[in-house]
Amino acid sequence: MNVLPTDLPGVLVVEPDVYGDERGFFMEQFQSKRYEDAGIEGPWKQDNLSRSRKGTLRGLHFQEPNAQGKLVMVVAGSVFDVVVDIRRNSPTFGNWFGCELNDENRRQLWVPPGFAHGFVTMSETAYFFYKCARSFYDPKSEGVVRYNDPAIGIEWPLDEISVNDRDGTAPLLENAENLPAFHG
Repeated sequence: MNVLPTDLPGVLVVEPDVYGDERGFFMEQFQSKRYEDAGIEGPWKQDNLSRSRKGTLRGLHFQEPNAQGKLVMVVAGSVFDVVVDIRRNSPTFGNWFGCELNDENRRQLWVPPGFAHGFVTMSETAYFFYKCARSFYDPKSEGVVRYNDPAIGIEWPLDEISVNDRDGTAPLLENAENLPAFHG
């Protein structure tokens, strides 16, 4: 597997080894030792799967306290996936990274604790897999930052999007509560 750093410290793009022939393909989706060696560590707590229609935007979500790391990938379809550094006093606070994850490139993205995460579905339908580390989902620790915050300036690739009320009315980053602290 190939692990690519990004401009956000700790955020990694993983390109798994994929072995294909005329019958299809095989890939090792997760192997704890290899991921730990790459700096992607558990303990692993839960796996989640979502299905979204084209134009669905989910995010920008985080959990604090009880922060989670997330190893994410697309099982079927295509999304534009985004990570934002929301750690107070971080040198990269408010910076974002985005990339396409799809069932052709089979890339994975590691979202460390302390970062907000979101995506928009580019294909007609996308099945999105989350492998969550460190903490279980905790609704009392949920946080959200507005996906179209001009101070962050994410360049979403679709003009027509669908968001739920919670994500659409989320606070701007400067007004968000319970942001994680930077420990540099």
